[in-house]
Formats: sequence, C-alpha cells, structure tokens
Amino acid sequence: MYLASTEAANELLEHEPLALLIGMLLDQQIPMEKAFTSPEVLRERLGGALDARAIADYDPDRFEELFRTPPALHRFPAAMAKRVQELARIIVERFDADPAAVWTQATSGAELVQRVGQLPGFGAQKAKIFTALLGKQLSIRPSGWREAAGDYGADGSYRSVADVTDAASLQKVRTFKKEQKAAARG
Repeated sequence: MYLASTEAANELLEHEPLALLIGMLLDQQIPMEKAFTSPEVLRERLGGALDARAIADYDPDRFEELFRTPPALHRFPAAMAKRVQELARIIVERFDADPAAVWTQATSGAELVQRVGQLPGFGAQKAKIFTALLGKQLSIRPSGWREAAGDYGADGSYRSVADVTDAASLQKVRTFKKEQKAAARG
C-alpha cells in the first residue's frame, strides 16, 4: 500500500484489518497520509497491538489522550477518539472482535457496502470507496463489488484512496479532487 507516510504504517495497513478501518475512518479533514499513518502511531501508543476488544474497553479519557498527544492523531482528536472506540465496540459486538469479518462474511458487493456503511464515520460514499479499496488493492472481491462501489470501482478512475498505489497515482487522485471542487464552486 501507498497510503501512509511510512513503510511501517503501510505494512500495518496491508496486514491488520483494524488499522485499515481506522485509517479510512480518520480520512476526513486531514491529509490522506496523516489519516493512514495514525493507526501505526496509535498501535505504538497502545503498546504494540491494535485489538478491537482492548480499544473498546479502554478508558475513554485515556484513549482521547492517546489521540491528543503530540503529534495528534487527527485534527479533531476528541471526536475521532470517540469514533474509533465506537468502531471497536461495533466490531466486538457484531463481528466477534474480528475486523476482517466486516468483509470476509459479506456475500456480495452490495452487502459489503451496506456493512461498511453502518460503521461509525463511514457514510454511503466512504463505504463505496472502502469497498473499491478492498477490491483494487487487497483483492477482496465479493460478487458485484465493482458495481456496488460505483464509479470508485472502475479501473483507472483515480477518484479516491482506492486508486493510490504510488506517487503518480496520488497526484492523479489529488488533481481529480481539485477539479471536482472547482466544478462544484463553478
């Protein structure tokens, strides 16, 4: 993966489903690289592991402090600490503490988008982007995943983090987003 600013953070995203979910949750109102690097920093601050049960049970004030400690994990550390803990609670309650079950138990792309869309911090658009990310970069492809991901599922669309695999693709995604913002202001 090429979403975080360090090799260790990218490695964690590839191999730790909870890290990938947290990174995607945090990917709002901050640079993508910061959002996807923060799970690795959080893992370090937690003592070496990202565990849904441990995060869900963590003292909320102390967990918020982990987000606030410089460098803060997000522009809005208090709100995002609460969302990450809520994400962990849902993973514990609905998926038996297995974050990968969010996608491994989905029988179709539509179901995957629906399951992801029910997580805190994941609306309809972000659920489609995450589905495209899983399909394009991790080969997690339940039937109909491209259709369920909408435009984000198309090859060569360069619309979102799902398409970022290197510096050139990152620049293409940023160019697309700038064009979309300019058109919206139009």
